[in-house]
Amino acid sequence: MARLRKKRPNRVLRSEKHPESADPRTNPSRWRLLDQRGRQTWHYLQSDEEIKEWPQSIADRYFLGLPTGLPPLPKPETPLKSAQNAVAYFSQLQLPPGNWACEYGGPLFLLPGLVIAWYVTKTPVPKHISIEIRRYLFARQNPVDGGWGLHIEGESSVFGTAMNYVVLRLLGASEEDKRIVKARGMLHKLGGALNGPHWAKFWLSVLGCMEPEAVNPVPPELWLLPDWVPIAPWRWWIHMRQVYLPMSYIVSKGFRCPLTPLTRQLREEIYTQPYSSINFASHRNTISPADNYHPKSMFLNIVNQLLVNIWNPYMRTDFIRRRAEQWTWELIRREDENTDFANLGPVSGPMNFLASYIHDGPDSYAVERHRERMHDFLWVKDEGMLMNGTNGVQTWDTAFLIQAVVEAGLAEDPKCKPMLIKALEFLDDQQIREDCPEQGICYRQRRKGAWAFSTREQGYTVSDCTSEALKSVILLQRLPGFPKLVSDERIKDAIDTLLTMQNSSGGFASYEAIRGSQYMEYLNAAEVFGRIMIEYDYPECTTAVVTALAMFSRTHDVSYRKAEIEPTISKAVSWILKDQRKDGSWYGSWGICFTYAGMFALESLASVGRYYNNDDRVALACRFFLDRQMADGGWGESYKSCTDGVYTQHEKSQVVQTCWVIIALLEAEYPEREPIEKAVRMVMSRQQQDGSWKQEAIEGVFNKSCMISYPNYKFIFPIKALGMFARRFGDPKVQ
Repeated sequence: MARLRKKRPNRVLRSEKHPESADPRTNPSRWRLLDQRGRQTWHYLQSDEEIKEWPQSIADRYFLGLPTGLPPLPKPETPLKSAQNAVAYFSQLQLPPGNWACEYGGPLFLLPGLVIAWYVTKTPVPKHISIEIRRYLFARQNPVDGGWGLHIEGESSVFGTAMNYVVLRLLGASEEDKRIVKARGMLHKLGGALNGPHWAKFWLSVLGCMEPEAVNPVPPELWLLPDWVPIAPWRWWIHMRQVYLPMSYIVSKGFRCPLTPLTRQLREEIYTQPYSSINFASHRNTISPADNYHPKSMFLNIVNQLLVNIWNPYMRTDFIRRRAEQWTWELIRREDENTDFANLGPVSGPMNFLASYIHDGPDSYAVERHRERMHDFLWVKDEGMLMNGTNGVQTWDTAFLIQAVVEAGLAEDPKCKPMLIKALEFLDDQQIREDCPEQGICYRQRRKGAWAFSTREQGYTVSDCTSEALKSVILLQRLPGFPKLVSDERIKDAIDTLLTMQNSSGGFASYEAIRGSQYMEYLNAAEVFGRIMIEYDYPECTTAVVTALAMFSRTHDVSYRKAEIEPTISKAVSWILKDQRKDGSWYGSWGICFTYAGMFALESLASVGRYYNNDDRVALACRFFLDRQMADGGWGESYKSCTDGVYTQHEKSQVVQTCWVIIALLEAEYPEREPIEKAVRMVMSRQQQDGSWKQEAIEGVFNKSCMISYPNYKFIFPIKALGMFARRFGDPKVQ
C-alpha cells in the first residue's frame, strides 16, 4: 500500500483524443480501482513504475470498457450451462475483499453539487478528473436538444441542463464550444436557470450565480422543534433529513462564494435576461413544467411566505439563529463521525463538506477528510467519470450473487466454491456490530446486526439489505464445506434489528420504521421527486423481510423469538396481499417496476406456502405477467411505469426484467413450461460468447422519478433464472 501514499503530480500523461470527438481523454490503461474492505476509489497512475507495480486487473478493464482478454466459451445448449458460463465470467470481476463493484450511475444532478463544492472550497481538481467528468457529461448530453435530464434516460430539464452546463464551464469547457452553445440554447428555451427547482437554486446561490432571495427558506430552527411536533425533522425520511440539515446550516450562515471572473460570466449565460435586471425574490416558486414532477402545495407556499415575510425579518432573533446553527452543526458533526465522513449519500456529502468548510475552516481535519471521501462516490467507465448514487452497491450485489448461485444449484461446484467463500467473508466483514453512539440524539435506527446497502463504514441499516445478506449467510453456512463465519449470536442480532422495523400496517420501509404522516408530502420542497418526505411501506422491503424471517425460522432456529416472528410474518403477508393491485401486480419503488416488485412478492408468498395452484392471488399475479409477454418471449418495461404508475411496455424486451419474471413464475410454481422456456430461450440468445450480456436499459429507480443503474443485475438474475429453470425442468436443451 505504500505506493498509494506517493504524491502524484497534477497532470495527465499521454493524453489522447477521443475517437468520436475533439475532446481530450486520459489514457484508460492507467486507471486502477482500489477496493479496501469495500471502500472503492479510482486512481490514475502517472509513471511507468507505478503501472509496473500495480497491473490493471480484468475487473479494471471491464469497467473501463477495454478488452478483458477472457476467452470465448463453448456455446451453451442448456440453461444450466448458460448460467455456468455467466458465473465463469462474473467470477473474474470479483474484487479482492470478496465483493463486486459497478457503476451506480443514472442521476444527473449529483456531480453538480460536488463540483460546486470543490469550486467554492478552492479544492484543486486534478486534470485527469476534470477531463473525464467533461467527457461523461458530453457523452450523456441529449444529442437532439443539447440538454440533460434528471437521469440519463430522462427528458431535458432545467435541473439537469442548468447544473451540468455550470459544471462543464467550471471544469474548463469554453462558452463557444458548439455543444455548450447548444446546451445554452436549450436552457434558455426552458426559461433559464430561474426555472430550476429548489436544489438547483440552492447550489447556484452558493456559487454566487443566483441571489439568495430566489431560494425558498430552509430554516434550521426546524431542528429545535420538540419531538412531539408532527413535522419535526426526526419524522422525515433519512435522506431528506440529511440533505436539509446541512442545507439549512449553509443557508442560515449566508455563505456565498466570492465572485470570480468565471462566475460573473456564468451569471450572464444561464439566464434569459441580464442578471442585474432580474427580480430574484419574485422567482422563488418559478419552475419549468419539465422539472415540476411534484408541485409545491398551497400549504407549503403559505408557509414559505410566512417564513420570508414574517419569521425571518421580525421574529427570528440572533439568539434563536445561533442556537439553531449550533444544534444543526452538532448533528452534522455526528453524521460525519458515525460514517467516518462517508456520509449517507452523494447529495448530503458535498453539503456536509461545505458546512465543515464554513464552521471549521479550509485547513481543518474535517475538510481534508471530506475532500478524501468525495472520491468514494466517483466512478470511471468508458464514457468518462460520473458520480455514483451511493458509495457503491457492495453488500447488495454480493448478497444477490450468492443467492443466485445457490438457487442455480452451483454452490458446491468446485469452480464456484472459492468465489462464494470470498463473498461470505465479505458479508462477515461488513455486518454492523454496534449501534451508533447516543443514537437517540441523532435519531438513528438500531443497526447492531444489520447490513448496509454499501459498506459497514457507511453504516446505515436497510431492511431489505439486511434481509438479503442474512439469507445469503444462512444459505451458504448450512452447506457442507463452507465455513461458519457469522455466529448464531450475530445472526440473531440481525433478526432482532429486523423485528424493530415493522410498521403498524404490517409492511416494512427502507431505513427506518415510518415516523410521520403522509400529509408531510404537503411540505415536499424538492419538486422533482415524489414520496420523499417520510418512509413508506415498500413491497420489496416487506417481501425481503418475510423471506429472511421465514428462512431463519424454517432452517436455522425454530424456537428463537417464535412468538414474535410468526405474527410479524403474518402481518407482513397480509400487507403484501393488500398492496397487490386488482390486476395482480405490485408497484415497485426501487426497481423498474411491476416486474421487479412482482418477483419479490411471489418469492415471499412462496416462502409461506402460497403458490399458483393453491392461491388465487398468486395465480392472478402470474396472469398479469403472462398477459404482457412479448413476441420474442421476453418482458420489457419502460421507466415510465415508475413515473406514471401504470405498466408501460418498453420498445424492446429486456434481459434483466425477463429474468425477474422467470424467477417470479418459477417461485409461484406456475405449471406450464412453454412460456417460461420461451423466455429462457430469449435470455440465452442474447448471451455473448464470453458468458456476459450487453448492457440494456436502466434497471433501478428511487422516489418515483429518478432512474439509477444496476449493471450487475445482467449477470446476477440470469444466473438465478436459468439455474432455477434447469432445476425445475431437468435442464433441457432449448437452443
